[in-house]
This record gives sequence, structure tokens and C-alpha cells, in this order.
Amino acid sequence: MADEERDGVSLTNLDQALFDGATKRDLVDYLDAMSDRIIPALAGRPLSVIRILRGQGPFMQKNVPKYTPSFVRTVKLWADSSKREITYALCDDRKTLLWFGNQRAVEYHPALRQAGSDHQTHMILDLDPPEGEAFPVVVQAAFLVRQALADSGLSGAVKTSGAKGVHIFVPLEPHDADDVAAATRALAARAERVDPKLATTAYIKEERGGKVFLDSTRAHGATVVAAYSPRLRPGLPVSFPVAWDDLESVSPRDFTVHNAVERLGGQDPWAADMPAPQRLGADLIAEGHTIPVARVAAMHEGKRRKRAREEAGKDE
Repeated sequence: MADEERDGVSLTNLDQALFDGATKRDLVDYLDAMSDRIIPALAGRPLSVIRILRGQGPFMQKNVPKYTPSFVRTVKLWADSSKREITYALCDDRKTLLWFGNQRAVEYHPALRQAGSDHQTHMILDLDPPEGEAFPVVVQAAFLVRQALADSGLSGAVKTSGAKGVHIFVPLEPHDADDVAAATRALAARAERVDPKLATTAYIKEERGGKVFLDSTRAHGATVVAAYSPRLRPGLPVSFPVAWDDLESVSPRDFTVHNAVERLGGQDPWAADMPAPQRLGADLIAEGHTIPVARVAAMHEGKRRKRAREEAGKDE
């Protein structure tokens, strides 16, 4: 039996604990109050969500379940990694968002492009701190990226990841997908060169040397957590837009499902602060095409190290 109904969606067990410091009602109320700001980041994009069911650990859901109601729009896409067709949801309206909330979907990870389009809408860098470091070091690395963007004739918006890092979004005019991926690698390399003692593009953790990782792999079929999405962390923090001038005075833990609506005061800074779509420079793209794809390079390096260990074992 439903606790209540909103927009024709039956909501159940709202007062059950969801995660540390939050109930299911906290999640649903937050999603409802923020629907006009969250939905623009999700609409038309194949959506993956992270759900947490009672008595189970969190899991990522790409394929919609068989019981998905008919009002949820879907799109079928081929997944090369799993060699199968996946039916993704498109969260285009409040009703669908409420349904996801009732399914205990906490995190919302949309694709980087609209369904039916080959064009990635934003170039994205994901900045992660080294183990044991606090947020301020990530902020300093974010300013390196901002400088690299300015030097490349570009500008972007920044948000907390809701975890330990930040995401920097650069809206794009339509580009070839490989060129966007290449430009992202080049931008990370340019930011690293500004201060190589602070930041690194090393994909393999053991090679980062206690530096902030400038992750340039958000391209092609990748996803990224949406602005305003909750995260599965104690208290349910949210991925929150921050003005560049305010970045040094905040922490990702400052913004949660409990206070984010009030802190916004009816504003939508993610939409307001996002620059207009931009054209990538030919030099940035060309430089990026000379940089190996991080995951591929790491895979080859892993194989090389494995062979080296095997050879060493033979000599013992």
C-alpha cells in the first residue's frame, strides 16, 4: 500500500532508512523539490542509476527492469563491452524522476550525449585527490585546469562531485567524438604542465606520486554523475555547482539532500554559470591525438608488468 501519491506515482515505505543519515522520504522529497533543475541534466540522455535496496549493497542499473511502467521513455543501445543490447531509461519528466526515487535510485549518471546523437555535449575533466588528502588540494588543481582552459580559449563550469573531487564541464559545439576525447587528454596534459608537482595525468594509481589525478577518460560511452544528483555517502551529499570564486571556501560535504534546496534559494547556478557551447581549437585536438588513450596505455602497461613478473619468476 502506498504511503502517498505524487504526479500519479505511488510512493511506498518513505520512512524507511535509506543510507546513513537519510530516509527514503529525504531522497524523494529532495528529488521532487529539485526536479526542475535535475531533469535538464538528464532529459534525453540514456541513464544509469545507482540503487540501494533493503538488505543489499549498492548496484548500478543500466537495463531498466521488466516492471518499469509505460510512462518511462526508453531507448535501446548496443553495448560493445557486454556484447548485448541494453534498454536505458530517459528521465525526461518529474513523474519518471519520482518513480526512480521510489525505486531507491540515489545516484543519476547520464550519458555524455543525447539519445540518437553522436555528439558529446560537454568536455569533462574529473579531478580526484590522492589518498588521504583533503579537498583544498583538488581546488588548487581545478585552478590549473581553469588556466589551461583560458590558455586554450575555452571556459567551463565547476561542481563538486559529491564525493572527494570536482567535475569541470566545458559545453561544446558538435565535434567528432574522437576529437573530443583527444582534446580532453590534451587539456589534462596542459593543466599538468602548469604545475606537475601538484597534478598528474597518470592513469595507474601507483604512478601518481601523491598528486591530484586529472582524469580525462570521460568520453565516448562514459557517464558522469549529474549536477544536483545525490551520492551514496553518509548523509547523502549532492554534486553541487560552485562559482569559481567560491571554490576555495567550500567542501563537498557542505551540500546534502537536507540543505541543498535551501542553499540554492530558488536559483539554478549550473544553468546560469554554464558558458555557451564552444569550438575546440585545432591545436588542442591535434595535441590530444598524440597522447595515448589512458585506459589502453594502462592495459598495455599491466600486460608488460605481468610478463616481467613471469620472466622474473622463471629466473628464480
